[in-house]
Amino acid sequence: MQVLDLMKQRCSVRQFEDRPIEQEKLLYVLEAARVAPTACNLQPFQFVILRDRQQIARIAPDWVPLSKAPVLIVACGDHQQAWRRRDGKGHADTDVAIAVDHMTLAAAEIGLGTCWICAFDAYRCAQVLDLPSHVEPMVLLPIGYPAEGKSAERHATERKTLEQIVPRGFE
Repeated sequence: MQVLDLMKQRCSVRQFEDRPIEQEKLLYVLEAARVAPTACNLQPFQFVILRDRQQIARIAPDWVPLSKAPVLIVACGDHQQAWRRRDGKGHADTDVAIAVDHMTLAAAEIGLGTCWICAFDAYRCAQVLDLPSHVEPMVLLPIGYPAEGKSAERHATERKTLEQIVPRGFE
């Protein structure tokens, strides 16, 4: 499959089948994160894998889809390890985002579904996971077999046109 076709096939999944993920598939998704590019190759991320539904519910009690996913990956950025621009801006958030995107595409490739979740209480999540203060939970990524799907054709009507996202120099 072409990469662009895979990107169009991937969608945010909020309903999961009640079946476990095979360990080799989970490792495949995690390997995609491991090889993701990062600023200066510092790899300032950690991934916490949760399967216990009670612990998942403690992290995000308001997100019902999380309680149905067989696995929750908590993508964390390590601010002590991240590259910093001259003005001091750290890039852990960017590096984590790239790694999570790699995971979503790898999951879609092997028939799994994911959904980026950034609307959660990061402080509570860090407390539940007992993370050090320099490690920030940035993305919750439920992962499992999708119980729903969307057509890749949705991009024709649900996405902005190239002219809208490239306002200068498009021609």
